[in-house]
Amino acid sequence: MKHIARKRFGQHFLTDGAIIEAIVDAIHPQAGEPVVEIGPGLAALTQPLVERLGHLHVIELDRDLAARLREHPHLNVVESDVLRVDFTQLAAALNVPKLRVVGNLPYNISSPILFHLLEHVAVVQDQHFMLQKEVIDRMVASPSNGDYSRLSVMLQWRYDMQDVLFVPPESFDPPPRVDSAVVRMVPLAVPPQLDVKLMEEMVRVAFSQRRKLLRHTLGRWLEARNFSGRFDVQRRAEEVPVAEYVALVQSL
Repeated sequence: MKHIARKRFGQHFLTDGAIIEAIVDAIHPQAGEPVVEIGPGLAALTQPLVERLGHLHVIELDRDLAARLREHPHLNVVESDVLRVDFTQLAAALNVPKLRVVGNLPYNISSPILFHLLEHVAVVQDQHFMLQKEVIDRMVASPSNGDYSRLSVMLQWRYDMQDVLFVPPESFDPPPRVDSAVVRMVPLAVPPQLDVKLMEEMVRVAFSQRRKLLRHTLGRWLEARNFSGRFDVQRRAEEVPVAEYVALVQSL
């Protein structure tokens, strides 16, 4: 029986064989590796991944799809909202130090998923995700670029990221109304030591009014914390490099 894509789950199923092969090649899975796929759907990526890995762990929210996936002898199916999955606990349960995480993420909750995984980055070897192209443009953007945003800063301080593949709408059924792409995210081997919650708050304040100079937003936030160091607030949030945000939060 044909599965009908559910709008509330943001379902768009990948059907282009050449694109699927290119994504699997970009992931480059090796037999026996602990790989977790988010949102396997109709198993377009799942099947070629299993063929190379031998076994795969999948997280699927849709009850009907999860039931189908359980029929596959080489899949461990976690039926859950990915935002409720404790990846640190999953790595411990599998008795592995690091997980490789992949998936065609639901575009309507892609940012929350990325921030959720950031909390478990210590147990992640790498991540390969298909996302809306404009989201990946923001993830990898440089300062003074219109795409440079809170998302850019909050991911770049912790990951090395690369846009590895363009995916057109006609590669899906039903086709989304946007272009897609695949991003590779590799956690930095020696990340900066900082208070992540404070970093989140600071960056959120900085980008809260991105058209205004930082003295109106971050400047007042720093004053409230009796910050006495040097930081140029006569700039907009999008003009400040990630390294400067990192240094500022460390000095606090």
